[in-house]
Amino acid sequence: MLQSVAVLGSTGSIGASTLDVIGRNRSKFKLAVLCCDSNYKLLAQQCDVYKPLFAVVTQKETAQKLSDMLKHLQCSTEVVFGVEQLCTILGDPGIDIVVAAIVGGAGLRPTLTAIQSGKKVLLANKESLVMAGPVMMSAATKSNATILPIDSEHNAIFQCLPLDYSKKKGGMGVLKLSLSASGGPFRGWNLHEMQAVSPFQACAHPNWKMGKKVSVDSATLMNKGLEVIEASFLFDLPTDCIDVVLHPQSILHSSVHFVDGSVLAQLGNPDMRVPIAHALGWPERIESGVEPLDMRTIGKLEFSQPDEYNFPCLRLAYEASRIGGDAPTVLNAANEVAVAAFLDLRISFTQIPEIVEYLMNTYNFSKLQSLEAVEGTDIKVRNLGEARVRKIES
Repeated sequence: MLQSVAVLGSTGSIGASTLDVIGRNRSKFKLAVLCCDSNYKLLAQQCDVYKPLFAVVTQKETAQKLSDMLKHLQCSTEVVFGVEQLCTILGDPGIDIVVAAIVGGAGLRPTLTAIQSGKKVLLANKESLVMAGPVMMSAATKSNATILPIDSEHNAIFQCLPLDYSKKKGGMGVLKLSLSASGGPFRGWNLHEMQAVSPFQACAHPNWKMGKKVSVDSATLMNKGLEVIEASFLFDLPTDCIDVVLHPQSILHSSVHFVDGSVLAQLGNPDMRVPIAHALGWPERIESGVEPLDMRTIGKLEFSQPDEYNFPCLRLAYEASRIGGDAPTVLNAANEVAVAAFLDLRISFTQIPEIVEYLMNTYNFSKLQSLEAVEGTDIKVRNLGEARVRKIES
């Protein structure tokens, strides 16, 4: 029987890779929902090829433009708009798999809805777990949802952990996790050298093709900080048991260390179709379209310690995780505001961590008990962050 799939963020890099994998495995999957923010022209092309039941966009005006294009293409996909409509569709028992690839806090409510509905959720939206980890993991336990990470690092860890790790207490001999990081385009630079970098430079990742926000996060190492927090929730380990290792080749995607001295690692070419295919097919393996890794041609693999002085976002993420409560929510909201301001040329690259640290130091943290509490903190911090950006501009 074909498994029905909803792809949230289908016009982004993760979404495009997901559609490629599904296109190679049409005997196993059918697309039910495609969703994006505003790129309706690409979404129309995707609907024309894959014929989903629903196409979802954010705004009514965009929905009308998409509807007009689909009529011209004689495509019968139904167009709807808004988060509420999307969440209603995701709650339908006819949808088996939800690929959560919306970037940033915008993906929180749809991802939580998919989890609450007991779906198999392929998680690329790390921000939603950073913002509301306790709420989301509690919902997964209640609904018996399956959360499979498709960030390359977390998927690598998932592949290396013992089969029944999530079902058994005591850690099963796991000592720590090591998340690999390429170091981004400014690896080895100091703060002075990074003061004048442009958004174009920050988005020029050496190994991965990603959206602008994720690329900037990779350049500041905030992306790796968010991944540390995400790993803590996914694998039920304190961040003291999760370290980061710089690995510029992006061949070894992450590793698990055991108490007997063994280290298991997952290797592969840097292509997001590998973790996506693994999660889509799990517990089986399916074709991804990625060339096999030829270890004879790699040359050498390098590993080193991250520089938390010149890349303070990583340190701030560890601090937020140790504080707990809504501190990770504050970290994420502050970072999203700062990154957006940098991309709009309102602040410099090195002012991104300055804004995040300022808000971390001045905000009064509290416990997280509900989605409403998460969203309240998120809105408040975004407003404070925007005020801080305006003050810097003046």
